[in-house]
Amino acid sequence: MNIYDTANKLASEIKETEEYKTYKTAKQNLESNAEIKNKMQEFDKLRVEMQKAMLKGESNSEELSVKIQNLYTELYQDETAKNYLESEMRFSVMVTDINKIISEAIKDVIG
Repeated sequence: MNIYDTANKLASEIKETEEYKTYKTAKQNLESNAEIKNKMQEFDKLRVEMQKAMLKGESNSEELSVKIQNLYTELYQDETAKNYLESEMRFSVMVTDINKIISEAIKDVIG
């Protein structure tokens, strides 16, 4: 088996995980609720702004942090948004773990 076959097998296996399936369903449910979808897009936009502000050392990062926390609290009260946020986090952790495993295996040549 060559490395590309292995990568394709991993991709297929990821799609069979509970994390992937739950996240996909949660994302579809979010997409069908325009109000919550718009709030989630605003939340994501604020998170990106926050990351940029923190990297630049800007003072408005505290103000953004409060906005993000307030919107997160509001979103978490909605079952669709809560399921999306939780499943997104679980899926993200899984992908990060997989990346760590691969990075560890090749660290002697990349860094």
